[in-house]
Amino acid sequence: MTPTVLDLSGVATRRAFMDRCVLSLHLPDYFGRNWDALADCLTDLSWCPAESGRRLRVRGWQEYAAAAPREWRIVTQILRDAADFWQDTDTPLSVVMEEATKGA
Repeated sequence: MTPTVLDLSGVATRRAFMDRCVLSLHLPDYFGRNWDALADCLTDLSWCPAESGRRLRVRGWQEYAAAAPREWRIVTQILRDAADFWQDTDTPLSVVMEEATKGA
């Protein structure tokens, strides 16, 4: 299972975050570019079929977390809730927040 990478490098606004999610996660056309829509898409993955599970690696998130801490808390809660939602299914979702590497 190859992980999907959500690279948030250079993202500092909610609009940029949503744009990056659309591109990186290949969200469906009906994605509404708001928090509720993101939560809905991550708990109804019929648009993203998987046979054995899904892995999401989030990297470069530190800049967005620093620029918009309130919104970042919302993002982390949505990701946590989505992972919990899929935890006991045949297709669990795992989310890994990559730490910044030294020299990067």
